[in-house]
Amino acid sequence: MTRLLAATAVALVLALPVTAQVKTPDRPATDPKSVTSPVNPDARAVPIEDIGASRSLGSSAWSVDGKQIFVATNLTGRTNIWRTDAAGSWPVQLTQSEDTQSGLAASADGKYVYFQQDVGGNEYTDIYRVPVNGGAVENLTNTPDRRENGMLVGPSGGLVALSTKLKSEGQANIAVMDANGQVRVLTKEADPQYSWTAVAWIDGGKALIADRDRVDSKVGEVWRIDVATGAATKLIGKADTVYDAVDITPDGKWLAVNTDEGTGQSHAGLYEIATKQWKWLKPTPWEQMASNFTRDGKTLIFGTNADTRSTLYKYDLATGAETALSIPPGVNYLTGNDPRSPDGRTLLVNHSGADSPTNLYLYDLATGAARPATQLAIASLTPAALPKSDVVTYKSFDGTLISAIVTMPANLKRDGSNPAIVLPHGGPTGQAQDGYSRYATAFASRGYVVIQPNFRGSTGYGRAFQDANFKDLGGGDLKDTVAAKAFLVATGYVDPKRVGIFGGSYGGFMTLMAIGRAPDEFAAAVQWFGIINWRTMYRDQDELLKAYQRGLLGTPESDPKVYDAASPLTYIRNAKAPLLTIQGENDIRVPRGQAQEVNDILKAKGNVVETVFYPAEGHGFQKRENQLDSLKRTVAWFDKYLKPAAK
Repeated sequence: MTRLLAATAVALVLALPVTAQVKTPDRPATDPKSVTSPVNPDARAVPIEDIGASRSLGSSAWSVDGKQIFVATNLTGRTNIWRTDAAGSWPVQLTQSEDTQSGLAASADGKYVYFQQDVGGNEYTDIYRVPVNGGAVENLTNTPDRRENGMLVGPSGGLVALSTKLKSEGQANIAVMDANGQVRVLTKEADPQYSWTAVAWIDGGKALIADRDRVDSKVGEVWRIDVATGAATKLIGKADTVYDAVDITPDGKWLAVNTDEGTGQSHAGLYEIATKQWKWLKPTPWEQMASNFTRDGKTLIFGTNADTRSTLYKYDLATGAETALSIPPGVNYLTGNDPRSPDGRTLLVNHSGADSPTNLYLYDLATGAARPATQLAIASLTPAALPKSDVVTYKSFDGTLISAIVTMPANLKRDGSNPAIVLPHGGPTGQAQDGYSRYATAFASRGYVVIQPNFRGSTGYGRAFQDANFKDLGGGDLKDTVAAKAFLVATGYVDPKRVGIFGGSYGGFMTLMAIGRAPDEFAAAVQWFGIINWRTMYRDQDELLKAYQRGLLGTPESDPKVYDAASPLTYIRNAKAPLLTIQGENDIRVPRGQAQEVNDILKAKGNVVETVFYPAEGHGFQKRENQLDSLKRTVAWFDKYLKPAAK
């Protein structure tokens, strides 16, 4: 596209004809003037070093006797494996590695912790094990050209079910691994759009329940697989419908299934295998997800994601009664390879809130009490000092309701003078949820009003909304994002000339689209590992991601005009905002060349641009020094370009 045509496209981006609004759950629009800055004498800028020093919560697992919990966390700046007593103790380190370790599972005999580990963030994980009391780490699979992950330990015989994917293929299959690390593939998927995941062992370890899902999240099927022969029998499936099994009762009678059948929104049901009959949970317009049956098979634990905030419930199979678990509000979900303690009394829960960094909680099913099992945040990150959030709803260009999380600094004047930052999320099939965000905390505690919009294409609001940016990436969803800025300005707090935009992955793509396609909207921009050119993305990325991209855009050959319209490359020469780009060298999702392409174009044009590459990092930064450096650079960039110069 010529520069003249690109400029014309920019002029038209916010002036396209109004179309019918996209259906989402009913909710009232928020009056921008109802958003207020709280008075808080304890509010302060949280030190960047303290945010960077707060530890992550990766995966977790119970020991076989239930007396200990294994946790993957970055206490040392690397995500390695630690062991703590379930009753409470100082954590003991089991492994040390420069590379991230995740996917923990205790071996059936209780002697080992299995885990998965890649090389420098390349996402091609091998299966390892370490003795539960410490010792030599063994790489059991050692297959550089094949990924093994998603372990499910069998009840006997030392077998572990897992998913496996070759670098040369998009599809993932189910396999079983024996105690010596020998892998035998059970399924033979031919379609690169589909992947298999093991759900549960049944029939005393003779068979598996498994899900077969399409990469675009629009089709899912439930199967039974014979472990000895690999013979697979479809239990549930229908065209253009998602069915995902998540657990089965100990007697093998009921499957817990999440489906969008009939509603276009994920809801939970119980499927009786013998009779093929359904029992549904109470309907809700919001996303509802079954998790696990209790070990006695009498109760199902499920969650509801109601407009970015999630609540866990118990469902009594006999009575149909639903009871909320007493866990602090925010983002809550069961975590771990199997979140249930071996005695069935306790659940592992991941909890975070806007003012509460992520922690592992233990929930006692008998007493209803929940207590933290870890303390991962540094002392300065206390609720009294951290900024709070609100969920707001505004109407976009076509009347579609868009929800967003607003994190408001304390003690601001409503005088239209304050800076702000718009944070589009990754995906696009993702969602900003109202839990802890180190970015919102860093920005809002420094006086920036922060908004995280769930633009069209986001999950959680039904299939029609999720599909609304199909072959329109950077079109309607960009206008939803620009409307988020307009909402902030309408609160009366924000200076429209001092608004920045920042995101990673698809959020990075949205950032590049915004500064190119709407160049007068944002005064500064930071993008991490974002897409500039969908054509080179398709050429260079992993085969699984190619299949995902086809589900969003088609192929460069079949839909060349769609690729042109959806690539920031088409518009980036119109950019005016200073741009900081940060990228991992080993990223297989958004390859390094995407960042280099942005840098070279804007440098040649004379724009203010800075680009940083981190070696041995993939899609997202795992090493603490890079997490800290990227956050420091991002905050400093916005401080330089959005805040007035010091007198």
